[in-house]
Amino acid sequence: MSSSKVFTLEEVAKHNTKDDCWLIIAGKVYNVTKFLEDHPGGDDVLLSSTAKDATDDFEDVGHSTTARAMMDEYLVGEIDATTIPTKVKYTPPKQPHYNQDKTPEFIIKILQFLVPLAILGLAVAVRIYTKSEST
Repeated sequence: MSSSKVFTLEEVAKHNTKDDCWLIIAGKVYNVTKFLEDHPGGDDVLLSSTAKDATDDFEDVGHSTTARAMMDEYLVGEIDATTIPTKVKYTPPKQPHYNQDKTPEFIIKILQFLVPLAILGLAVAVRIYTKSEST
């Protein structure tokens, strides 16, 4: 097949079933329908990568050179890169800084440590006091 055909993401996204499955990998469009049953990871892996740029999914697995060579057989064209949404880097919302030493949770943690320590100290003091009186 000719690789000169250029597809939009919308066109490729329509091919997302077991009977018609297309993937976008590294700017190229592949019709992997015939390969679904033979894929070592199963057809669900390929189907979950439809309707988006699957380059990261493909690269994360670490495919062999044999697998990469097989791709040419399924090539149907290229993707119009302007139709693929750009990845937006997540930036967490700004939150006011607070001093965790003044939170109620911190006070509870301190008390959970100090109260048993005080009881232990009191028990030792009573033991020493009663032992010294009996001698």
